[in-house]
Formats: sequence, C-alpha cells, structure tokens
Amino acid sequence: MTSSPAILRYEDTSVKLPRQIHVKNKTPAPIQITAEQILRESSRVHHESVFRPPIDKITDQIELDEYRLRKRKQFEDSIRRNRWNVSVWVKYAEWEDSQQEFERARSVWENALKEINHRNHTLWLRYAEFEMKNKFIKHARNVWERAVTLLPRVDQLWFKYVHMEEMVGNVAGAREVFERWMTWMPIQYGWLCYIKFELRYNEIERARAIFERFVMCHPRVDAWIRYANFEVKNGEVVKARNVYERGVEKVVEDEDEDEEEAEKLFVAFAAFEERCKEVERARCIYKFALDRIPKGKAEELYRKFVAFEKQSGDKEGTEDAIIGKRRFEYEEEVRKNSLNYDTWFDYVGLEESAGNMEKTREVYERAIANVPPAEEKRYWKRYIYLWINYALYEELGTGDMERTRAVYRQCLNLIPHYKFSFAKVWLLAAQFEIRQLIVKGARQILGNAIGKAPKGKIFKKYIEMELQLSNIDRCRKLYEKYLQWSPENCYAWSKYAELERSLSETERARAIFDLAIAQPALDMPEFLWKTYIDFEIAECEFERARVLYERLLDRTKHLKILEAAYKWKRQKL
Repeated sequence: MTSSPAILRYEDTSVKLPRQIHVKNKTPAPIQITAEQILRESSRVHHESVFRPPIDKITDQIELDEYRLRKRKQFEDSIRRNRWNVSVWVKYAEWEDSQQEFERARSVWENALKEINHRNHTLWLRYAEFEMKNKFIKHARNVWERAVTLLPRVDQLWFKYVHMEEMVGNVAGAREVFERWMTWMPIQYGWLCYIKFELRYNEIERARAIFERFVMCHPRVDAWIRYANFEVKNGEVVKARNVYERGVEKVVEDEDEDEEEAEKLFVAFAAFEERCKEVERARCIYKFALDRIPKGKAEELYRKFVAFEKQSGDKEGTEDAIIGKRRFEYEEEVRKNSLNYDTWFDYVGLEESAGNMEKTREVYERAIANVPPAEEKRYWKRYIYLWINYALYEELGTGDMERTRAVYRQCLNLIPHYKFSFAKVWLLAAQFEIRQLIVKGARQILGNAIGKAPKGKIFKKYIEMELQLSNIDRCRKLYEKYLQWSPENCYAWSKYAELERSLSETERARAIFDLAIAQPALDMPEFLWKTYIDFEIAECEFERARVLYERLLDRTKHLKILEAAYKWKRQKL
C-alpha cells in the first residue's frame, strides 16, 4: 500500500546516517601513503594528459595558400586589437620574411612606421636589418637615409649605416656618411669611430685632421690625451708635445675645468716628457701643476712627482719632492681641523727647513689666523707659541726687525688681557727691544704689562733690567708697585730689603723688614722672619736679633724656631 503524498511517515523524514564501522586490525599498513606521493602522482598524470596539437604537413600549393591566408588573418586581427604594440608588427614582418614574401614584409614595415611612430629608431633598425639580411643593399641604403634624416641624433643609426657601407666595400660612401654624421657634433664615441675607420685604411693625415676637429668639438682632457697618444704612436714627438701644450693652455684658460681632469693631463704630459728623456721639462710640468692645482686634489700628482724625483732627480730635487708630499699631507690635516696647532707647528717647521721665506710667512699667517674660539687660557697656551715662533723666525731667520716688532705688537693686541695674559710674550717683546738698544721701547712694553696684566715674573725681569742699567730710583718705584700689587709676597719684601742693604741703606732695609712683618697676611712668614734675623746678625745687631726671636716666639712655638733660637744663644755665649 502506497502512502499518500499528504501523509509522511517517520521513515520518510528521518536522516539515515551510515553505521559506524569498527576497525578490527589497527596495526600500520606495510606501505604508507603520504600527501607528497599523492601530489606527485597527480602531477604525473596531469603532464601525461597535456594536449599536443597535431603537426600540419603542407603537401601542395593550395594548402600553403590556405596556411598563409590563415596566418595573415591572425596577424591582421592581432594588429587591429593591439595597433600600438611594436612586437606584433615585428612578428608579422618577420613571418612574411620567413615566407620569402619580401614585398609584403616591406609593406608591413612601412605600415608600422606610418601607424605607430616614425621616430621609433628600433623599427628603423629592424627594417634596415631586414633589407641587409636579404642583400637588398639599395633598399637598405634608402632606409638608412630616411632614418638618419629623421633621427640625426641617434648615433646607433649612423653607426649601423657606416658599418653597412664598409661591409659592402663602399669606403668612399662610408666616409661621406661619417662626414654627415660629424656635422651634428656627436659624442666622443662617434669621432673615435671615424678616426679608427681612417686608421684601418692607413689614412694618417685624414685621422689627424679628424683629431683636430675632435678636440675643437670636445676640448676635454681625455680628448687631448688621445690626440697626443696618436701622434706618439706615429712617431711625431714634436707634434705630440704641441698637442699637450695646447691642451694645457686650454685647461688653464677654462676656469670651469675639473681639477682632477686637469691633474690627469699634467701627469700624462710629464710622463710623455719622461719617456722622451726630457727630465727638466717633466720637472717644470710637475712644478707648474703643483702650483696650480689645489693641494687637496693633487694626491696622484704628488705621488708621481716624488717617484719621478727619486728616479731621475738629484738629492736636492728628491728632497723638494718629499717636502712637497709632506706639504700635501699637512694641508690635508689642517683642512680637516684648522685648530690642530701641532700640525701647524710641523708645517711651519717644514717650510723653515725648506728655506722658502715667502712660503714660511704665508703658513705662519694662516696658522695665527686660527684664533681659539673660547677666551680661556687653556685653549691659548699652545696657540700663543705660534706667535712666539713667528716673531723669533722674523728676527733670527729673516732679520726683519720691523716685521718682528709688528708681530709682537699684533700678538699683544690680540690677547684678552682683561681675562688672562702671557708674561712670556711681554718679556720677549721687551727683550727684543733691548737687543735693538731701544730701552725706552722695552720700558714702555713692561710698563703696559704692569698696567694691564701685572705678574711677579714681569716685575722681577723689569727690576732686573733697571738694576743692570743702575737705575736705583726706578727699581725702588717698581718694588713699591710690586708690593702694592702683592703685599703678601715675602720674596718681594726680602729682595727690596736686600737691594737697600746692597746700597748700604741699612735703616731703609730695616724699615722695609719692619713693614713686611707687620703685614696681616704673608705667603712665607718663616722665610721673611729668618731673613730679617739673618740681616740683623750680619749687621752685628745681636740685641735686635734677640728681640726679633722673642717677638717670633710670641707668635709661634714651632719646634724649629725654638731650636734655632737656642742654637743662636749658645753660639753667642
């Protein structure tokens, strides 16, 4: 009995799942199948099933015509879809070429130039190569003519054109093409190709004329060197030297010329003169180049010059070359750090040993121009010796006293005396004036030193100078200023008293000692008291000496003082 469509039973609507199967044997299979094996098997089956189109065999002209018609239709459809795609046109033309349908191929090339872009030099190259490959020389020449007329700045077209004319033996035609090419002033490669072309046919004079035009069109260093090497290769030494000289003149006149390029020309010129055994000429060239090219860009030139002097120069020339190399090294160092004063000292020492007065002065001026950036004495200590050495060089090395005086004056004006000063500079300037027997100038310098930056060393040297000149009154005034400036200086008090004693001014000396020990602060009071006591003993004023010992013992009970007093009393007894 069939069930009604409107009445569904439970069996009709229930989902029947497969029954779970229990594995009876759980041991691993002897052959394991991996995912890699499955993929490899599927790939092998896929490759075996790749479709290979059948090979068409054309047996008669009808089938060939049908094949050509079908291919042409395919190419025409491709061109309609991708009119601007050059490769489609090229494939079409090459296929017509393979079918020996040269007129059709030529028509495809012409249409490609017309439809795409007649300034596409790749199409012109392929078109001309098609004509050349099939030995249609006149057609190829026509294509080249049209190409170089439309695109005269494409050097590859000219080069291929010339190559074709030379390959077919039309040397005159190739030369004519070269001449037309040169009127457009191409790059160096074009000129060099023309020169090599003439040299292949031993046309030396023609090649020389082309070189002349070449260096006028491209007056660069490598062009001059090539021209000179050409003359040397042909044994024309005089002409080669003339070429180098013209090149040097051009480089010197051209202010925009790169120094590195100029260095190459000078090195090549000097090497040429060396090969010609013209040692003096080569030396002059090296020295001229070193004077013109900046030191920082003449490393190769210096190296060549030193090697040249070692090989062909005398001892003096070799030393000059070595000095030049060291000069270059110092220039590099001061260029990196102009405040490296040790390098400046070495540099001026080198110039002094070379004996070039003007060069030495120039280096000194450059060195002292590098003033320390901060007005702190620790930065100036090394720098100030540049001025001192400069002044000593002018005095002892050149004997120019006016320049020496000017150097000292500039140095003293440069030092910020309101922050710090250098007694050595003041004293050297004063001693220089004394050596020139200008005592007034020395007094003026030392007086300015005391007024601007008083120091004990300046007072001592000034007093010593006046004492040698027997100016006692000036010495007394200087001691007074010295003690006003530094009243705690026991050395000054004792020297002042010693001066008075040497003049037999005992009372003045005693008064000075009394003033000294009455000072509230002294740097070496023991030394001053001992000097005073020794002074009284030397004057046989034992009572005064005893009183001084008592006064000293009232101030201090130092053991050494007690021992000295006891010893003095025993000697007296």
